[in-house]
Amino acid sequence: MERDAQRRLDAIRAGRSELENAGIDELLAGRVSRRQFLRWGTVVGMSLPTLAIILEACGNTTNTPSGGNIKKGGRLNIGHQTPTGAMDPILTNDLGRLTILGQCGEYLSFSDKDLKLRPVLATSWSPNADGSVWTFKIRQGVKYNDGTTPMTVDDVVATFNRLADPSLKGNNALSNFAGVLSKGNVTKVDSQTVKFQLDAPNGNFPYLVSSDNYNAIILPANYTGNWDQTFIGTGPFKLKKYTVNDSVSLDKNPTYWDQSNQPYLDGLDFKFYDKEPAAILAFQAGSLDVYTQFSVSNGQGLLTDPNTTVIDIPTSAHRQIHLRTDQGPLTDKRVRQAIALSIDRNAIITGLWNGKAQIANDHPIFKMYPSSDTSVAQRAQDVTKAKDLMSQAGKSAGFKVTLYTEQVQEIPALAQLLQAAAKAIGVDITLNITDSGTYYDKYWLDSPLGITDYGHRGVPNTFLQAPLLSTGTWNAAHFSNPTYDGLFKDYVKAIDLSAQKAVTGKIEQLLLDETPLIIPYNYDFLTAVKKKVAGVETTGMGHVNFRLAGITS
Repeated sequence: MERDAQRRLDAIRAGRSELENAGIDELLAGRVSRRQFLRWGTVVGMSLPTLAIILEACGNTTNTPSGGNIKKGGRLNIGHQTPTGAMDPILTNDLGRLTILGQCGEYLSFSDKDLKLRPVLATSWSPNADGSVWTFKIRQGVKYNDGTTPMTVDDVVATFNRLADPSLKGNNALSNFAGVLSKGNVTKVDSQTVKFQLDAPNGNFPYLVSSDNYNAIILPANYTGNWDQTFIGTGPFKLKKYTVNDSVSLDKNPTYWDQSNQPYLDGLDFKFYDKEPAAILAFQAGSLDVYTQFSVSNGQGLLTDPNTTVIDIPTSAHRQIHLRTDQGPLTDKRVRQAIALSIDRNAIITGLWNGKAQIANDHPIFKMYPSSDTSVAQRAQDVTKAKDLMSQAGKSAGFKVTLYTEQVQEIPALAQLLQAAAKAIGVDITLNITDSGTYYDKYWLDSPLGITDYGHRGVPNTFLQAPLLSTGTWNAAHFSNPTYDGLFKDYVKAIDLSAQKAVTGKIEQLLLDETPLIIPYNYDFLTAVKKKVAGVETTGMGHVNFRLAGITS
């Protein structure tokens, strides 16, 4: 390292905590990549300017994307998935509502496509020594999109105590906060500071209060529901007109707090679609400027359309095939392993996603996560071994079972491929494919075999907790394993990457052995944008950010 660069780095390190300096040591030693360090630094609360200086001093550079030559004014017509329920931040658990929330509401921070946290309504955050207490500094001078009401620390406290309330009916945020944050443990320190006293140490906690948490837009302290009548929030857009199950029109928020990044557009007009082919047809016909998400199975033509820009974001979004472990023929882990071994993952990725997906290994610590243990062997198709396991389990004659799932994108085709693969080892699968509402309300958590759509997360905490912990709120496999529960706690309390990696390999090996879930791939988030449109930002979670989007001149 050159002398000037070393002096700059030494000056920075003099004012950093022991935890932050440990991360810098990992970067200097080459044990973490630039991307991993950048992501980790944002988690523990290091500012982006500070991180950029460190990377420059260490011989790395960083940059920010440009929005292109965009003119002011105009509106965009946007095709979007129909929301599955009431437009309420507390109840939101689907992409249809999530993307709309993000236009009018904002989070403490924004988890971008590179898994980095960008400050939004929080300007900084930091943990105590063991990660059991996190302190957030809250941005001042912010107003809600009604133009008059100020956003305060009291609103932040009330928002998260509300989301941590287990008595609140339909509270989707409990998938993040159960066992992590208890109601009443979010407190006001002063007019600029909020303290989160956690139930246990949690090294990835800032992600749980970021845009990675569907429900965590900041709302007024006196919020009691009926969000769809006001669309109240601090975001760059505000409600113009909302027609349930049909459309929503939003106007530019003239009092948006970020004066240096005011929206270019006058507004957004969302049209909802129940069926993906209809939305793709409307986009190709020119009545839509943007289609927020499409699958390869239905949108193959968009990938080569010269009038279309496809935004392609690798994500941790995936399909979970749960195998119920507490009753029926799937209680024997050898049977579950056999079904997993019957699948040709590479053929599925090629056939269903045209390569726009990454192979997964039946656990949710995907290779994109810095904490992943890539030394754990990838499970591959082995029909001979699968038949042998069926024989060992006393199931050589096979058995019948029903698979339940939803009519969403490529999921029915995945169900058919699983059905065909299992047939080769004697498992006769009957398919029951319904609309999403019926699947989640009636079958999801009680079915012997099912396929569920899981959206992207910047860290694997929710994936490891909600569907796999013995007390998990989304535990469709009814998986209960004390060893796993202990490893999960060890992972969650680890603040630095080395401590996390000491646990992840054990988790990956245990889940491969027990196989409560089959996860064949995690797929890319694909957005179609007309060539005349620039500045659209997407994330793996499904946020589509139009704040700096517009029509090119």
